[in-house]
Amino acid sequence: MAGNSQRRGAINKSKKGASVGTGGHRRRGLEGKGPTPKAEERPNHKKYKMAKAAEKRRPSAPRKRGDEGEWAAGRNSVLEVLRADVPVSTLYIAEGIDRDDRVREILSIAVDRRLSVLDATKQELDRFTDSAVHQGVAAKLPPYEYAHPDDLLVAAQDAGQVPLIVVVDSITDPRNLGAIIRSASGFGAHGVVIPERRAAGMTASAWKTSAGAAARVPVARATNLTRQLKAYADEGLMVVGLAADGEVSLPDLDLADGPLVLVVGSEGKGLSRLVAETCDQLVSIPMASSLESLNAGVAAGIALYAIDQKRQA
Repeated sequence: MAGNSQRRGAINKSKKGASVGTGGHRRRGLEGKGPTPKAEERPNHKKYKMAKAAEKRRPSAPRKRGDEGEWAAGRNSVLEVLRADVPVSTLYIAEGIDRDDRVREILSIAVDRRLSVLDATKQELDRFTDSAVHQGVAAKLPPYEYAHPDDLLVAAQDAGQVPLIVVVDSITDPRNLGAIIRSASGFGAHGVVIPERRAAGMTASAWKTSAGAAARVPVARATNLTRQLKAYADEGLMVVGLAADGEVSLPDLDLADGPLVLVVGSEGKGLSRLVAETCDQLVSIPMASSLESLNAGVAAGIALYAIDQKRQA
């Protein structure tokens, strides 16, 4: 019976004297500790240790292109990068290598540009360059800082000029991308937009082919190219795509003097279907023979030249 101190065992007899019950001391001592944690949350439990080991084995999420720097390996490659004024953060020279004319020129350029030059072992260079044939010389390129597509419109507005933007659709050859950037710089474009995925980025090859133009013309990345083209159209720009079967010949293009986006397709397939459907006009470059074709870099250069001539006229 509750509260009955007469029941057997209810009174604790000790040297300190008799006491009745616990008075709730044990219950109050357990208050505030909460429920017992799950096995996976207790550091000394087997399941906790198994979960932590699984996390270590799980591969990390891949980095986006452009978020990491790039390596140039080999004496010729590093020398070409430096001659083309490609940005370099650090040069690595293996200890005790034969310093031929190329190495001496590399060091001379590094001194002129005040680049950081560090000693490295062959094993370190193997690790840095994924075991490429580095010949004791490697250069670390910093990550390229891509612009936002809206920045290109702002640049045109700040300059008080009619916007001209080049968009490349799934071009995978960085040399073609570099050639397009070079033409964009030469014919007054305010920037180049590339897709974020499945396309060439600003690698050392693109930098070299641009012949330094990549330092003058901003390159932006778009997550969704079709959506970006529609955003440009909403801002009042006409979207023109280069296509072999375009309904308008380049000399007959009458949109050149207005706000314009020129879209250049990939080397093999040209414009993708959704991009082609988003264009206001598809323009073809007249050729002397139907069997002849132009790569993306050359086609962009011809189209930008024609647009520039119409704007000046």
